[in-house]
Amino acid sequence: MKIGLQFAMPAELHALPGARDLSPAETVSGVPFFEVSPGIPACAGGVGKVNAAMAAEIFCLKYGVDLILNAGVAGCLTDLPVGSLVVASEFVQHDVDTTAVGDPIGLVSTVNQAVFPTWEPERCRALLEQLGHPAVTGRVATGDWFAVRGDRAAFIRDTFSPLLAEMEGGAIAQVCLRNGVGFTAVKSVSDHLFSARQAEEYFDFGQALEALGRVVLPLARALQEV
Repeated sequence: MKIGLQFAMPAELHALPGARDLSPAETVSGVPFFEVSPGIPACAGGVGKVNAAMAAEIFCLKYGVDLILNAGVAGCLTDLPVGSLVVASEFVQHDVDTTAVGDPIGLVSTVNQAVFPTWEPERCRALLEQLGHPAVTGRVATGDWFAVRGDRAAFIRDTFSPLLAEMEGGAIAQVCLRNGVGFTAVKSVSDHLFSARQAEEYFDFGQALEALGRVVLPLARALQEV
């Protein structure tokens, strides 16, 4: 299986062993692509849904991947410790709202679904466990909003019941669905939305990056053999 690794921020990609010293193999539409391991391309596509969708479409059309593995840090709406690994079981897009015309909250038009399941999340979690990296599975909410404590965070928690909130995965899931490409995601908890220490946690997320950097390439190599 051909795997593409998609990150949002360069810091997330640089958490991979040796990745900081790599030069891009090519740049497409402003997105630098790297070969981080033989046969495994990777990119830091940028923050937010449009950037994520564009990079994912390049992976699908230009690189012909069978599966995109999205990896990154994410804010937590529960009490999972910083650095905990979450294999996303499904994604929702919390900032999609056409309820005014009678649609359910979060329904994405054209594809007409609100929940985007990932590729065999329990199998991916089991692969991580076999590699010595405990993880949990759960729902992740995506939106073009850096999630912080307040009414909107409470709305996301109470409406969608996610473990995590981030800014890219739901868009990548939508692109993969339309291209018939598999999609999985591994997130590392960087901060807690309802903590008074959230800003302090986020701006010191080295532990979350370290946890991410340890697992992504081993998981991608294991998925290559699937």
